[in-house]
Amino acid sequence: MDIDWKWVVIGIVLSIILSIVFSVLGSWGSYIGYFLATAIVGYMVAGGYMNGAIHGALVGIVSGIVVGILAIIGLAALAGAGAATVGALVLILGIIISAIIGAIGGAIGAAIKGEA
Repeated sequence: MDIDWKWVVIGIVLSIILSIVFSVLGSWGSYIGYFLATAIVGYMVAGGYMNGAIHGALVGIVSGIVVGILAIIGLAALAGAGAATVGALVLILGIIISAIIGAIGGAIGAAIKGEA
């Protein structure tokens, strides 16, 4: 199985944009953005459910890292180093959640495409 990096990069950009757009819905809005972006990536890559899930998880992990680091920088600027430490712990949890959502979204995208 080869990773289609073109769709991973497109998915990362799309998930960051969608997570910002959907963040107006509340704290769970960014996860909707991750899910939609990874479902699109899972649909676009070939290779079945597992390949869609792997691509979706990659998109979720990298997007979670980027958004989490930006959030930590914002917290450190507003609340100081203590908030940045807590933010680092939340970042790890956020990456795990983003990877799981990404894998599910990628597998669902592959299922919608109809590849086994």
